[in-house]
Amino acid sequence: MPLVGLVRVSTDKQNVDRQHDALGPICVKVFEEKVSGKLAVAERPGLSAALDYLREGDMLCVQEVDRLGRDTLTGLMTLAELFERNIAVKVLEGVGAGEHKEMNLLLELALVLASERRRDIVKKTKNGLESARARGRVGGRRPVMTEPLIVQAVALRTKGYSLKQIQPHLRIAEGKNKGKNPSVGAISQALQAHDAQVLQQDGA
Repeated sequence: MPLVGLVRVSTDKQNVDRQHDALGPICVKVFEEKVSGKLAVAERPGLSAALDYLREGDMLCVQEVDRLGRDTLTGLMTLAELFERNIAVKVLEGVGAGEHKEMNLLLELALVLASERRRDIVKKTKNGLESARARGRVGGRRPVMTEPLIVQAVALRTKGYSLKQIQPHLRIAEGKNKGKNPSVGAISQALQAHDAQVLQQDGA
Protein backbone atom coordinates (compact mmCIF):
# COMPACT_ATOMS: atom_id res chain seq x y z
CA MET A 1 0.00 0.00 0.00
CA PRO A 2 1.80 3.20 -1.18
CA LEU A 3 2.26 5.85 1.51
CA VAL A 4 1.79 9.51 0.59
CA GLY A 5 2.93 12.02 3.21
CA LEU A 6 1.52 15.35 4.31
CA VAL A 7 3.68 17.87 6.20
CA ARG A 8 1.98 20.92 7.69
CA VAL A 9 3.04 23.86 9.83
CA SER A 10 1.15 27.10 10.37
CA THR A 11 3.77 29.66 9.28
CA ASP A 12 7.03 30.03 7.35
CA LYS A 13 8.83 30.56 10.69
CA GLN A 14 8.14 27.00 11.82
CA ASN A 15 10.52 24.14 11.03
CA VAL A 16 9.35 21.17 8.94
CA ASP A 17 12.50 19.04 9.20
CA ARG A 18 11.16 16.76 11.95
CA GLN A 19 8.08 15.86 9.91
CA HIS A 20 10.09 15.32 6.73
CA ASP A 21 12.57 13.12 8.62
CA ALA A 22 9.67 10.95 9.78
CA LEU A 23 7.75 10.78 6.49
CA GLY A 24 10.45 10.97 3.82
CA PRO A 25 11.95 7.49 4.27
CA ILE A 26 8.59 5.69 4.17
CA CYS A 27 6.55 7.71 1.65
CA VAL A 28 6.67 7.62 -2.14
CA LYS A 29 5.84 11.33 -2.18
CA VAL A 30 5.50 14.03 0.50
CA PHE A 31 3.38 17.17 0.14
CA GLU A 32 4.12 20.22 2.26
CA GLU A 33 2.12 23.29 3.24
CA LYS A 34 2.62 26.20 5.61
CA VAL A 35 -0.92 27.28 6.38
CA SER A 36 -3.32 27.23 9.30
CA GLY A 37 -4.94 23.90 10.10
CA LYS A 38 -8.25 25.73 10.56
CA LEU A 39 -8.62 26.46 6.85
CA ALA A 40 -10.94 24.55 4.56
CA VAL A 41 -9.41 21.93 2.27
CA ALA A 42 -9.77 24.18 -0.79
CA GLU A 43 -7.58 26.81 0.94
CA ARG A 44 -4.82 24.32 1.80
CA PRO A 45 -2.55 23.76 -1.22
CA GLY A 46 -0.58 20.85 0.22
CA LEU A 47 -3.61 18.89 1.38
CA SER A 48 -5.48 19.63 -1.86
CA ALA A 49 -2.52 18.42 -3.93
CA ALA A 50 -2.22 15.28 -1.81
CA LEU A 51 -5.92 14.51 -2.22
CA ASP A 52 -5.61 14.93 -6.01
CA TYR A 53 -2.56 12.64 -6.08
CA LEU A 54 -3.97 9.86 -3.89
CA ARG A 55 -5.66 6.91 -5.55
CA GLU A 56 -7.86 4.13 -4.23
CA GLY A 57 -5.80 1.77 -2.12
CA ASP A 58 -3.20 4.42 -1.20
CA MET A 59 -2.56 5.59 2.36
CA LEU A 60 -2.15 9.21 3.53
CA CYS A 61 0.54 9.45 6.21
CA VAL A 62 0.93 12.23 8.79
CA GLN A 63 3.15 12.51 11.84
CA GLU A 64 0.24 13.47 14.11
CA VAL A 65 -3.50 13.81 13.58
CA ASP A 66 -3.48 17.60 13.98
CA ARG A 67 -1.44 17.85 10.75
CA LEU A 68 -4.74 17.02 9.03
CA GLY A 69 -6.46 19.91 10.77
CA ARG A 70 -6.71 21.84 14.03
CA ASP A 71 -10.45 22.23 13.61
CA THR A 72 -12.47 19.14 14.54
CA LEU A 73 -15.08 19.51 11.80
CA THR A 74 -12.50 20.11 9.06
CA GLY A 75 -10.50 17.08 10.19
CA LEU A 76 -13.57 14.86 10.26
CA MET A 77 -14.65 15.97 6.79
CA THR A 78 -11.17 15.28 5.40
CA LEU A 79 -11.11 11.80 6.91
CA ALA A 80 -14.62 11.08 5.67
CA GLU A 81 -13.61 11.98 2.11
CA LEU A 82 -10.52 9.77 2.29
CA PHE A 83 -12.37 6.76 3.65
CA GLU A 84 -15.14 7.15 1.05
CA ARG A 85 -12.45 6.91 -1.62
CA ASN A 86 -11.00 3.77 0.00
CA ILE A 87 -7.86 5.67 1.04
CA ALA A 88 -6.48 4.74 4.45
CA VAL A 89 -4.75 7.04 6.94
CA LYS A 90 -1.56 6.32 8.87
CA VAL A 91 -0.72 8.37 11.98
CA LEU A 92 2.82 7.93 13.27
CA GLU A 93 2.65 9.51 16.72
CA GLY A 94 0.31 10.68 19.46
CA VAL A 95 -3.36 9.95 20.04
CA GLY A 96 -4.72 8.04 17.08
CA ALA A 97 -1.35 6.52 16.13
CA GLY A 98 -1.78 3.55 13.79
CA GLU A 99 -3.42 2.68 10.47
CA HIS A 100 -7.09 3.48 9.90
CA LYS A 101 -9.40 2.44 7.09
CA GLU A 102 -12.60 3.86 8.57
CA MET A 103 -13.75 6.45 11.06
CA ASN A 104 -13.44 5.40 14.68
CA LEU A 105 -13.66 6.84 18.17
CA LEU A 106 -9.89 7.07 18.55
CA LEU A 107 -9.55 9.32 15.50
CA GLU A 108 -12.47 11.45 16.59
CA LEU A 109 -10.96 11.82 20.05
CA ALA A 110 -7.57 12.78 18.58
CA LEU A 111 -9.16 15.55 16.50
CA VAL A 112 -11.16 16.85 19.45
CA LEU A 113 -8.04 16.91 21.61
CA ALA A 114 -6.10 18.76 18.89
CA SER A 115 -8.83 21.39 18.74
CA GLU A 116 -8.93 21.68 22.53
CA ARG A 117 -5.15 21.95 22.67
CA ARG A 118 -5.26 24.85 20.24
CA ARG A 119 -7.90 26.64 22.32
CA ASP A 120 -5.81 26.06 25.44
CA ILE A 121 -2.74 27.54 23.75
CA VAL A 122 -4.71 30.59 22.69
CA LYS A 123 -6.00 31.09 26.22
CA LYS A 124 -2.60 30.63 27.89
CA THR A 125 -0.76 32.86 25.45
CA LYS A 126 -3.41 35.57 25.83
CA ASN A 127 -3.04 35.41 29.61
CA GLY A 128 0.74 35.46 29.28
CA LEU A 129 0.65 38.56 27.10
CA GLU A 130 -1.67 40.35 29.49
CA SER A 131 0.58 39.45 32.44
CA ALA A 132 3.71 40.59 30.61
CA ARG A 133 2.08 43.89 29.63
CA ALA A 134 1.01 44.45 33.24
CA ARG A 135 4.56 43.88 34.52
CA GLY A 136 5.92 46.12 31.82
CA ARG A 137 3.75 49.02 32.97
CA VAL A 138 4.93 48.57 36.55
CA GLY A 139 8.66 48.01 36.13
CA GLY A 140 9.39 49.46 32.71
CA ARG A 141 12.54 47.33 32.41
CA ARG A 142 13.90 45.92 29.21
CA PRO A 143 12.77 42.35 28.60
CA VAL A 144 15.43 39.73 29.25
CA MET A 145 14.35 37.71 26.24
CA THR A 146 15.37 39.80 23.25
CA GLU A 147 14.30 38.93 19.70
CA PRO A 148 17.48 36.95 18.91
CA LEU A 149 17.03 34.90 22.09
CA ILE A 150 13.39 34.22 21.23
CA VAL A 151 14.36 33.06 17.73
CA GLN A 152 16.96 30.75 19.25
CA ALA A 153 14.48 29.41 21.83
CA VAL A 154 11.86 28.75 19.15
CA ALA A 155 14.40 26.88 17.02
CA LEU A 156 15.44 24.70 19.97
CA ARG A 157 11.84 24.00 20.93
CA THR A 158 11.12 22.95 17.33
CA LYS A 159 13.90 20.37 17.69
CA GLY A 160 12.10 18.93 20.72
CA TYR A 161 14.05 20.63 23.52
CA SER A 162 12.23 21.22 26.83
CA LEU A 163 12.38 24.60 28.58
CA LYS A 164 15.04 23.32 30.97
CA GLN A 165 17.07 22.01 28.04
CA ILE A 166 16.73 25.31 26.18
CA GLN A 167 17.88 27.44 29.12
CA PRO A 168 21.64 26.57 29.10
CA HIS A 169 21.87 27.49 25.40
CA LEU A 170 20.69 31.08 25.91
CA ARG A 171 22.88 33.92 27.12
CA ILE A 172 21.71 37.44 28.03
CA ALA A 173 23.63 39.88 25.85
CA GLU A 174 23.43 43.11 27.85
CA GLY A 175 22.55 44.72 31.18
CA LYS A 176 23.50 43.64 34.66
CA ASN A 177 22.68 40.01 33.84
CA LYS A 178 24.93 39.95 30.76
CA GLY A 179 26.33 36.47 30.17
CA LYS A 180 23.80 34.77 32.43
CA ASN A 181 21.01 32.41 31.39
CA PRO A 182 17.46 33.77 31.38
CA SER A 183 15.11 32.07 33.81
CA VAL A 184 12.86 29.25 32.68
CA GLY A 185 9.90 31.51 33.49
CA ALA A 186 11.21 34.26 31.22
CA ILE A 187 11.75 31.77 28.39
CA SER A 188 8.26 30.32 28.87
CA GLN A 189 6.61 33.76 28.80
CA ALA A 190 8.56 34.78 25.71
CA LEU A 191 7.55 31.61 23.88
CA GLN A 192 3.92 32.09 24.91
CA ALA A 193 4.00 35.64 23.54
CA HIS A 194 5.58 34.36 20.33
CA ASP A 195 2.91 31.66 19.96
CA ALA A 196 0.18 34.24 20.54
CA GLN A 197 1.53 36.39 17.73
CA VAL A 198 1.66 33.39 15.41
CA LEU A 199 -1.91 32.43 16.26
CA GLN A 200 -3.10 35.98 15.75
CA GLN A 201 -1.43 36.09 12.34
CA ASP A 202 -2.78 32.84 10.93
CA GLY A 203 -5.44 31.46 13.28
CA ALA A 204 -3.38 28.21 13.55
